[in-house]
Amino acid sequence: MKINKNCPECAGLSLSHLKEKGEVVCNDCGLVIEDKLFDFGQEWREHDHEEAAKKRRTGAPLSYTHADKGLGTSIGTKADIYHLNKTNKNKFFRLRKWQNNVASAIERNLQIALSEIQRLVSVLQLSKTIEEEASRIYTHAAQKGIVKGRSTETIVAAVIYIVCRNYEVPKTLDDLESATSIDKKEIGRNYRYVVREMNIRVTQSDPVNYVSRYVSNLELSQKTHTTAIRLLEKAQRREITSGKNPLGLAAAAIYAASKLNEEKRTQNEIASAIGVTEVTLRNRYKDFVESLKLKIAA
Repeated sequence: MKINKNCPECAGLSLSHLKEKGEVVCNDCGLVIEDKLFDFGQEWREHDHEEAAKKRRTGAPLSYTHADKGLGTSIGTKADIYHLNKTNKNKFFRLRKWQNNVASAIERNLQIALSEIQRLVSVLQLSKTIEEEASRIYTHAAQKGIVKGRSTETIVAAVIYIVCRNYEVPKTLDDLESATSIDKKEIGRNYRYVVREMNIRVTQSDPVNYVSRYVSNLELSQKTHTTAIRLLEKAQRREITSGKNPLGLAAAAIYAASKLNEEKRTQNEIASAIGVTEVTLRNRYKDFVESLKLKIAA
């Protein structure tokens, strides 16, 4: 298919859209002007399931976990040069050599970032879905230029935190700090920066998601685990959790549940295990006692 457009390299007007490669190519110098223009619609009609299975496209799905989204790009092939004159053949090989030896700044950054995302996903035992979504967000952030001048590792940690929150995976800034050795305040600052610049809506973490982990860490019983979840669910129905730190709410629920079930744990023990201050725990605990009318011995 012919394209009405000028080649930015040689100003040639003879351009073709190679549908099988998903590329727009200059017929004069061989430069690939645009790529990854694949049409993923079906080009045939299905008459039966077996025929459809034979005709469907095959190959790995596009993935943001690769710097090129799983589609390698090259400036033509040897078969493309036969119609070129000597001058344009030399230009073709020069462009091929340039591409093979010099990656763009964005591609280099993405290679580092996607490798770090893969590492963090492994360390934090996250799913491939989290890795894919984090890679997608980082790729778009890099393309928009908002990662320029900032630590790649810190932006990656911030993006992982964003995705974990939106997928309701109970990972905290402390978890990210432990996995990266980056101060959690710095991760938090970059988290807010990415959310703002990318206009991402982040869901409020559900404190219920944190209960199992910290009840286990504190070596409390299944009964206390169940009680803490019931307290949080009641608090959510009464709408006293809105806008509150989910970790503080989880800490208060676990503390209240441990007292109700006579499992002695101090405020300091629970606050330290969960990573909140004793003041936060006491304030949220007071909200629980007053709003839920809990009868707990002092």
